[in-house]
Amino acid sequence: MPDERGKVLLLIARAAISTALKIPCVADESAPWLAEPGACFVTLTQHGQLRGCIGSLQAHRPLLDDVKHNAVNAALHDPRFAPLRAAELDITVVEISLLSPVQAMHFQNEADALAQLCPGVDGVIFECGSYRSTYLPQVWEHFSQPQQFLASLKNKAGLPGNFWAKEVKLSRYTVTKFSESKKL
Repeated sequence: MPDERGKVLLLIARAAISTALKIPCVADESAPWLAEPGACFVTLTQHGQLRGCIGSLQAHRPLLDDVKHNAVNAALHDPRFAPLRAAELDITVVEISLLSPVQAMHFQNEADALAQLCPGVDGVIFECGSYRSTYLPQVWEHFSQPQQFLASLKNKAGLPGNFWAKEVKLSRYTVTKFSESKKL
């Protein structure tokens, strides 16, 4: 049942962050499905603003471990932000995005790739040589056109928004998203 999975995962993520901040907290980790391989992103927000986001694109460990690891890293090791302080925990909203398996896209050129994207549904991985970036499907909320989304994804990878080369690889995935209620 998806709602029950979300409640369990959100409690585990919050407990992992609390414990890392030296605030002992325990969550029920006994559900058998937590031992299955899984990939997730943990996103932290405060007052609707990003405060940390770290995740895994491929399932390479049990979902329980992935959630705990990514939650702590989003809180303490996202290089874009100072580590979360214990005093901030009460105003921090935790969101977990469970990823589907990644699927490579096949396209002839950038226009073909853009035509295949499903705004609001597809998470996208951009790769070209050593350049790599990803956006979760939720990021579509900030863009009105697929061209803007892809240009920003290229910028995130460290390339100009108008960059294109035949070596570009795109992959996509979907997510099942669970989020705590907004904190005041």
